[in-house]
Amino acid sequence: MNAVLPIAAAPDASDLQQVAAELGAARARIETTFVSVGDWLTQSAQLLNRLSQTFEALPRDLASAELTEATTRLAGVGRRAGEISQSFTTEQAAIERLVEVVTGADHPISDLRRAVKMMGIVAINARVVAAGVVGDDHDFDVFTTDIAQLANSATRTIEQFSGDYRQLTGEVHRAATQRAQFESAHRHTLSRLAERLEQNLADVVRRRQLSADGSAETGRVTREIAGRVGSAVMAMQVGDATRQRLEHIEAALGRLAALAEGQPDRSLDLGADDTPRAIADGLMLETLQLEATAYEFDAEVAAAEQALAALASDARTVMNKSREVYGDGARGQSPLSAFNAEIRDAIAVLRDCEAERAKLAQVAGAVDRIVKVLLGHVEAVREIEANMRLVSLNAAVRCAQLGPRGRALNVIAMQLRELTGETVIAAEAAMGNLEEAATLAQSFSASSSGEAAEQVAWLEREAAQSSELLGAVEQRLNDALLLLDRDGPVVLGHLAEAAGRLAAHEEMSEAIADAALRSAELAGDTSNGAGPESAPLLALFRKGYTMDAERRVHDGFAGAPVASAATSAEDDTDTLLF
Repeated sequence: MNAVLPIAAAPDASDLQQVAAELGAARARIETTFVSVGDWLTQSAQLLNRLSQTFEALPRDLASAELTEATTRLAGVGRRAGEISQSFTTEQAAIERLVEVVTGADHPISDLRRAVKMMGIVAINARVVAAGVVGDDHDFDVFTTDIAQLANSATRTIEQFSGDYRQLTGEVHRAATQRAQFESAHRHTLSRLAERLEQNLADVVRRRQLSADGSAETGRVTREIAGRVGSAVMAMQVGDATRQRLEHIEAALGRLAALAEGQPDRSLDLGADDTPRAIADGLMLETLQLEATAYEFDAEVAAAEQALAALASDARTVMNKSREVYGDGARGQSPLSAFNAEIRDAIAVLRDCEAERAKLAQVAGAVDRIVKVLLGHVEAVREIEANMRLVSLNAAVRCAQLGPRGRALNVIAMQLRELTGETVIAAEAAMGNLEEAATLAQSFSASSSGEAAEQVAWLEREAAQSSELLGAVEQRLNDALLLLDRDGPVVLGHLAEAAGRLAAHEEMSEAIADAALRSAELAGDTSNGAGPESAPLLALFRKGYTMDAERRVHDGFAGAPVASAATSAEDDTDTLLF
């Protein structure tokens, strides 16, 4: 027969209330902790879901029609840029030859100026000699007037010729200087552009392949994340379950405290002698409930911590994989951003090339125009030479009429013929160089305004259109990387914060265990199990349970009740739910 505690051994109501108050504090802390952990988890799950969806869509962007068209265009741009780089090298050699040819005309033009200067001197001598040899009865205007007029005409023509030549020389040297500066600044720009385009296009192809290969892996990890979130959410139920169990224990302790104070309980049929034992058995039952709650709380929280750790690991995997494929996300810039920036720089270089072509076209036009003018001057020199020969012939006739007195004038006439011939020879020698310069200028004009210039303009258009197409994909990648940079650390921070909050579960579990020890002390010796006088009270406690775990503890201490069919069905439903 079970021993019955004397009434004097019944615990004091204030002690029971104190235990209940301590449990209430522990329950409040658990509730606060798990609510905050649930909030962190909810926010992390939302951010992870958004990140996963974003990066799952990116393989389609890298395989999009825009990017395919952009890379196709840029491959053509790279090839043509290399070809134009070679043509610029050829043009540089040609402009150096132009400078050489134009400069080579300097010597015959100097001879031309010297011959014309001598003609002027000889014309003056002719007038002086004619004035001393002939009288008023002889017509020697050929010596006194005609030769001087022709010499003056030749001087003016050659001065104009020399002035136009100096202008030509200045244009050519200025063009050569500008081209040399361009070469110095962009000597290897186009060839490097071709190389960089090839490298970047290869990188895009590689990342496209990585993206395609990693798409299945990303999907798998994304599905695992969804499972991890579900596991973590399920593990978080321990907080709510523990809260409910502690509420039930607090309510039981409150009922026991009321019995200890002697307050009648109309729902119970307890005699005065049965109350102390009922209180002791009730305390022992709650002690067992507390011990089971602390044990299960520890186990479930450990599972929750593992779920959060696995979730954080999966999140890092997604982020690292995304950065590996799409870039490190520094300032939200994908590798396509650097690529597109290079294309924009290339467009600027191509515009410089086009401007340089335009300058070369201007020089070519100036050379062609000036050479045509110089050709006109050569024709004038030939005409002067023809007139001078007529004048010299006329002078020879006059000198023959004078006999010995006309010898000096005859010598002068011969000198004029020789100088005139030298003038024509020098002019034609200069024009040999200048005609070659005109031919070179025409080739420049053809290359500047023809196919080569169109190639530069085509390159610029293609690069600009490729940049625009690339920009659409680049923007989506950059948005994704910005999202990763912004939300990734937040997710990991939330999960770390949640794990940190759960790490304090040992203190909460210890508070529950301490309450169990205190309850056991107040219960006294109940090693013989629950007495029959406690059955009504314990049965009342059992009716308040909402979880099968509580009922198992109860039945292990007090024995399973004889259940009606309705009660059995209710218990079976609760078992399925909890």
